[in-house]
This record gives sequence, structure tokens and C-alpha cells, in this order.
Amino acid sequence: MYDLAIIGGGPAASAAAVYAARKLLKTLLITDTFGGQSVVSADIENWIGTQKISGEELAKNLEAHVRAYAGTVVDIMKGEKVKSISSEDGHFHLMTEKGKSLPAKTVLVASGGNRKKLEVPGAKEFDNKGVTYCASCDGPLFSDQDVVVVGGGNAGFETAAQLLAYCKSVTLLQRGQAFAADPTTVEKVLAHPNMRGVLNAETLEVIGEKFVTGLRYKNSMTGEEHALSISGVFVEIGMVASTQFVDGLVDMDQYKRIIVDARAQRTSMDGIWAAGDCTNGLYHQNNIAAGDAVKALEDIYIYLKTR
Repeated sequence: MYDLAIIGGGPAASAAAVYAARKLLKTLLITDTFGGQSVVSADIENWIGTQKISGEELAKNLEAHVRAYAGTVVDIMKGEKVKSISSEDGHFHLMTEKGKSLPAKTVLVASGGNRKKLEVPGAKEFDNKGVTYCASCDGPLFSDQDVVVVGGGNAGFETAAQLLAYCKSVTLLQRGQAFAADPTTVEKVLAHPNMRGVLNAETLEVIGEKFVTGLRYKNSMTGEEHALSISGVFVEIGMVASTQFVDGLVDMDQYKRIIVDARAQRTSMDGIWAAGDCTNGLYHQNNIAAGDAVKALEDIYIYLKTR
């Protein structure tokens, strides 16, 4: 019987595993891979304490840090995914996709999620060659360049606001007839002289050679096509949280993100915590995920020691 089962291998799960090891909690970490969503980023410049690091190198560092502390306290099950979790007799049983049943007193879900991909010609070919899904990670690489943001929700406008700090211009394309972000945010961001928002804009194709050089879209109302000369395409069309294995066990929002109490990252189910991109937290970044996980781990330790 494990004191704690951690699901995930990104910054949140890794931070929690290190803290669990230091607190001598018998822990199981289950992950397909280490690194999280940022593993595809060429340069990450906002990971605190490190001026610049690639996503691949960050993944290696996270795994190395966990293994350095694991010892006999943290068991690492890499290359495995959790299929389902059930609650029995005050404990939890985790069933993996490979058929292993693992018991734990508490669970921390830090399984992250996956960005919805832009499904148009050129988007896959230029992924990480101008097409990116993380403004915080990759935005500074496009300093003094013209870029596009695809997506008119809050995430799209927040991305645009970040990019306006260093990009020459930002054009935001919204597929629908109205921007989905809250009106105050829309008004403030569109007021910037280097910002332009386009409604009824259906993205058709990402254009490039070795790297992105342009994007084509059409007005879905008139059918008129347009071409933009840009260097970067920032995609913010939503994220799919990796939470299917706790569906029906904990409360989730309409996007299948786990609802947590931000004070300690507790879920609606006693004994289960969640941290990082799989939650309904307002902001999702590597540093925030790690901090939320540490917060959860502190609460889990108290929970276990006071029962």
C-alpha cells in the first residue's frame, strides 16, 4: 500500500515526487514520459533559475531530479498510463492500461493535457518551426516580428497581450462572429496600436519554407481569401485535459478539467488532489504547476499524518 500515487511526469508531478521523497512518503509515480507539454519547445526562458533551456533538456532534468531523491521511497513506473481509479475501504486502487492494480492511500493527479492541434495544411509540417502552442515558452523568439494568434477566447487574448510586449505586430484570428474572451480583455488588448483582431476568419493554410513565412485564411461570411506575411503562428484553440481516468470520481468543469480548491488543490473526493494543466486553475504554466503541486503535497502530508 502506497501512501501516495502521483499521476504524471511534468513539472507538477516531478515537483511533488521530490517533496514526497524528502518527506519519506512511500510514493508511486506513474507516467508515460517525463517533461509535460513543454517537451516540444526549442527554448524555454521562463523556468525560474534557468535562463534558457530546451523542452527536451527540461524533461531530462525533471526525471534526473526525481530519480536523485527517489531512493527506496519513490517507485517510478515510466512508460505506463492509468486507465481508471476506484475507491474502496477508504483507499484507492489504480488500474493501469497494462493491467496492473496498485493501491494507494492518497492520489495526486498531475496528468496535464494536450493542446488542440491546428488541423490545416502546413500546421504539422511547421510545428516547432514557427507554429507553436506556448507563448510563454516561445514568444521571445519572435521579437520584432509579425505573428498571428489563432483563437479568440481568453487564452488567445492573453497570448496576444504577452506577444505585444516584444512582437512587431499581432493579428488575432477568430473563427466565429464574436470574440469569445471577456469584453474587458478584448477592449484592452485590441486598443494596442500593434494589435489587430479579425472575426469570421477561417484558417486555411500555414505557409513556409524551412520556417513559417505566412498564413492564409478566408472570411467565412464572404468567402474572400487573405494572405498574411508572418513568422509565427500561436495556436490557442483549447486544450484537452488528461482526466478521463477520474471521470465520475471527482467534480469537473465543462472542459473536463478537475475542479480544485485553490487553497490546497483538494478535489471533491476526499483523498484526491490535483495540480497543473489538468485542473480548472485560471493560469497554466510550468512554474505555476510546480507550485500548485508542492502546495498539494504539503496538504497531503498533513492529511496522512493526522488521520
